[in-house]
Amino acid sequence: MIQFYDPGDAAEQAEVESLLRQNGVEYFLKSSNGDGPSEILVAEEDVPQAQKLIDVMNRNR
Repeated sequence: MIQFYDPGDAAEQAEVESLLRQNGVEYFLKSSNGDGPSEILVAEEDVPQAQKLIDVMNRNR
């Protein structure tokens, strides 16, 4: 697993988690200090798919 996304807040983390889950991308969370949002890690082979999903999410904002 590699670091994929570092959300700015809990709402953004929930949005990214939901997007990944809905599209079948497995992920793990890594808490940086116990406070605030967690880093999102994905398998290296899933990074291209996950990045496409994030790109679409950002375009729709």
